[in-house]
Amino acid sequence: MKIAILSCFHPYRGGISQFNSCIFKELSRNNEVRAFNFSRQYPQFLFPGKTQLVTEKDNAVPVPSERCLDTANPFTYISTARKIREWAPDLFITRYWMSYFAPSLGYVARHLNSNAKRIAILDNVIPHEQHFFDRPLTKYYLNSYDAYVTLCSAVTKDLLDFKPDARYLQTPHPLYSQFGEKISREGAMDKLGIRNRNGRNLLFFGLIREYKGLDILLEAFGKLGNDYNLIIAGEPYGSFEKYQGIIDSLPNRENIYLNTEYIPDYEVAVYFSAADVCVLPYRSATQSGISSISYHFETPLITTDVGGLKELIGDAGTGLLARNPDPESVAETILEYFSSSDLRNSLISNIKAEKQKLSWETFCGKVLAFNNNL
Repeated sequence: MKIAILSCFHPYRGGISQFNSCIFKELSRNNEVRAFNFSRQYPQFLFPGKTQLVTEKDNAVPVPSERCLDTANPFTYISTARKIREWAPDLFITRYWMSYFAPSLGYVARHLNSNAKRIAILDNVIPHEQHFFDRPLTKYYLNSYDAYVTLCSAVTKDLLDFKPDARYLQTPHPLYSQFGEKISREGAMDKLGIRNRNGRNLLFFGLIREYKGLDILLEAFGKLGNDYNLIIAGEPYGSFEKYQGIIDSLPNRENIYLNTEYIPDYEVAVYFSAADVCVLPYRSATQSGISSISYHFETPLITTDVGGLKELIGDAGTGLLARNPDPESVAETILEYFSSSDLRNSLISNIKAEKQKLSWETFCGKVLAFNNNL
């Protein structure tokens, strides 16, 4: 089968690009796959981080791709559609996580060969930070595709609100496995300079955005005392000033270890090896790619009971849920987690069992079976 994937690939960095590289590699085992990449993903003034591209510090593996779609230049929508149409794929796949991409990805999908099936993998239907134009653009995008893959029930619900008759496959986010193996907890703490050697280590990992609730975790951490360390690792999308103000006010601020740079792949293992638990104190969520990294390193999760996070850990028993996205609930759940070694061992055991189900081979096999039944 000929499969065209239009999305971001190397040299773009981040979870979306990593996901695309993994499905490209897996689908290429038994199919002819071509990656069509962005020549420009976002205009720089719309991008809140420091860089969209991999740097010399990153060890991301390149994927062969054709950089042809400038999302801000409609003329490239036409040329990209023509390139893909001339290649004549049997299956066309894109990723959707914010409405900015709807015009370009929707246009290309609408101008392919009539026999090409069009499948959209939906990270979000409605983005975390919402705008007045999200709904009309999303409707345009969704109406450009034949079928959809969702990664959790919250996204499925949003999809069906737009298209009650949508043909969809719901299947969990596979595990990232490109980050290497765990090192010793003590060795990881040495690398991170953690002085409180007897502390219980909490990890907040990934891009720092308002909806992810780092301020909630910081205020919860202030209630825990000196028996805990908080490791924060990730680049802020926007000002860090609010979070720094909370840190400066905390009585246990000396136990916070902060790295506000983008974490390259080769450093990820250090953070998860040091962590006793990974905390996702989100205000809103669909699913989280951080959970896939956490599962890879067999690190349990504490999440808030929002969006798709409940099904992420509740059914599998791989972590604990805080009732509400507030400091009191998060602090109580952290205390519960560390109250019993039997509980922690049970969660780790469940993660090991869950890892067997969440391979890229399983994910891509489901997508191909779904396509064959359309």
